[in-house]
Amino acid sequence: MIKKTLYFSNPTYLSLKNNQLVIKLPEVEKNDSLPDSFKIKNVQTIPIEDIGIVMIDNKQITFTSGVMEALLENNCALITCDSRSMPQGLLLPLEQNTTQSERFTAQINASIPLKKQLWQQTIQMKIENQASVLRTCRNEEVRNMLKWANDVKSGDSDNLEGRAAIYYWRTLFPDIDNFTRGREGVPPNNLLNYGYAILRAIVARSLVSSGLLPTLGIHHHNRYNAYCLADDIMEPYRPFVDRLVVEIMNSGVDFQELSKEIKVKLLNIPVLDVMINGQRSPLMIAVGQTTASLAKCYLGELRKIVYPYFE
Repeated sequence: MIKKTLYFSNPTYLSLKNNQLVIKLPEVEKNDSLPDSFKIKNVQTIPIEDIGIVMIDNKQITFTSGVMEALLENNCALITCDSRSMPQGLLLPLEQNTTQSERFTAQINASIPLKKQLWQQTIQMKIENQASVLRTCRNEEVRNMLKWANDVKSGDSDNLEGRAAIYYWRTLFPDIDNFTRGREGVPPNNLLNYGYAILRAIVARSLVSSGLLPTLGIHHHNRYNAYCLADDIMEPYRPFVDRLVVEIMNSGVDFQELSKEIKVKLLNIPVLDVMINGQRSPLMIAVGQTTASLAKCYLGELRKIVYPYFE
């Protein structure tokens, strides 16, 4: 079942009753002139087990510790936003897999050659997916991209990821002079930042569910980054976000500011269609297959990560 993504941008009361998330609006609850029957009708409930991601984007949202406990018990990712409405914090459960200790040990003891091979597979798939985006969105000839993908060595020692990225971003947004990808860059970097934050939460949530530590990456290493492995595994998924951003831009909306309309579209990332293992699947489900295959690679049961691709 596809888990729901809930986004709260207005003052809200969140509580728990009978394993249901109860949603109330303060302006309704505090208004003594409204009849109780009206207040009851304006209360919404959602089964906790149906929720995968909750995004909190207002400083006047109140939720009980029971809500937080129930969400974490059901492997829900809780995202908090800063004053600019950009995702800032991520809360995940500490344990969601019955063989977590065994998998932690295998992950920690993974050899350098294995990590390099996994990174090679990751970058190859990322570049191939970037090539698909350029082909479908910009009608570009992508033989160079496919050659770079094919030439990626163990550990990407030649940094073909970087070479491909320069060409990719310049070609994907040809109407923006010298476009470069960066957190503080010009739009549509704002859309990409928001979309990648959602994607990162999806991947981190799935890594925990697969009994892995999101902190210990196969390539990314940063003492200040608690989600190095999530940043690794999300790489081949980024082009799916990129294509959605291009579609949003092509719709004619003003993308200079991250409007509510744009956020709503980006919150559909968990249910984007991807191809994986020869079948069409929602992105969130596909991520689960990817992280499960990664765990098997650490355990010596597989030699290749299962990644998505475009149809």
